[in-house]
Amino acid sequence: MADNPSVDPAGWFAEQIGACEPDLLRSMVKTMAEALMSAEADAICGAGYGQRSDGRVNRRNGYRERTWDTRVGTVEPAIPKLRSGSYFPEWLPSDAAGPSRP
Repeated sequence: MADNPSVDPAGWFAEQIGACEPDLLRSMVKTMAEALMSAEADAICGAGYGQRSDGRVNRRNGYRERTWDTRVGTVEPAIPKLRSGSYFPEWLPSDAAGPSRP
């Protein structure tokens, strides 16, 4: 039986509060955005991440980093890449910059 890679919100939140991380809100935005993108990529592929399915029509092929300026600061979500076609979440501004370069 495969592990379920989904986020346990209560456990994750308790862990973040316990760590007293100063960027808690920014971290929460990043985690939730990545969970939404993962669910959308699963739907496009026809199967969950790491799951085998006869209904699978595509596969993931890594991630690409983007910077996203939000009210809580700059977030760098990992956007799933697909082997066939492309994926970019409609709710993420298309002017989100690519990876920052020094």
